[in-house]
Amino acid sequence: MSDKNKFLIDLKGEENIEINLMVMKIIFKDANKTVCILADKTGEIKTNIPSKNDEIKTGMVLRVSGIKGVNLDIKKYEFISEYSLEDYLPTVKKPIEDIMNEIEEYTNKYIISREGKALNDYFFNDENFLNKFKRGIGGVSMHHNYIGGLAEHTLNVMYLTAILCERYDCRRTEIAMLSAKLHDIGKIYELYYDGPFKYTLRGEMEGHIVIGVQMINEAIRENQSLYSDDFINRIKGCVTQHHGKLEYGSPRDMKMEETFIVNYADSIDATMNKIGRIKEKTQSGEWSEYDRRIETKLYL
Repeated sequence: MSDKNKFLIDLKGEENIEINLMVMKIIFKDANKTVCILADKTGEIKTNIPSKNDEIKTGMVLRVSGIKGVNLDIKKYEFISEYSLEDYLPTVKKPIEDIMNEIEEYTNKYIISREGKALNDYFFNDENFLNKFKRGIGGVSMHHNYIGGLAEHTLNVMYLTAILCERYDCRRTEIAMLSAKLHDIGKIYELYYDGPFKYTLRGEMEGHIVIGVQMINEAIRENQSLYSDDFINRIKGCVTQHHGKLEYGSPRDMKMEETFIVNYADSIDATMNKIGRIKEKTQSGEWSEYDRRIETKLYL
């Protein structure tokens, strides 16, 4: 495994450096050099690498030596074959098992019918699905864009959904809660998270809503007679409609009480996560930079 013991955040004031970094993005290359973004879990930096034979590729890990100014001018480098991915990609701050345990608490409290438990267990008792879900990201750049972000976002949406269901006496709280848990499961196939974050080909072609409904269809076919038509229509409808409006990427507008609740919970958490990331880069009492996601700058 990697012997990485130095991170970009540790290099303040240093000029001559040696550090292991991952190639996140190629900006430009010619016969003599590659201009790219190198990063680890604590930050990123633009670099100039003297390279030949087109050997620098996105996702590679390099041990680089060079001079750090505004950018990093690399004098020499070597490829690293063994490393821990968590050293190079941003990761959720809270332990992932703590997040999963909280998700389980809400599941046990609200998902109690035979068909609800069966659909939940089809996914969350499957080790392969769980491994992907726990490593999944909430987005490439919009919100929860870090390893474990998908699980964290799912927990927060379930939490907010529970509050809204109880406050406004939702008629079908179990449907809302199970839909909140399943609303983004398609992201495990929509997004690539085993290297620099990006959309998969399937993600570009179909999107996580379509993929998620396909996954639910596969689960239902395993035991078709167990599920009522009303249960199937409501769960699939809520997942399909959870983006709220056609202009927000929803195949259908919201048509159920539980869809409005999940949509609002989803939007609140995505927005507040983005604001949280902005706060990390902005001192109190100052204006943030303009952010496209929330369409404003913030006075913090």
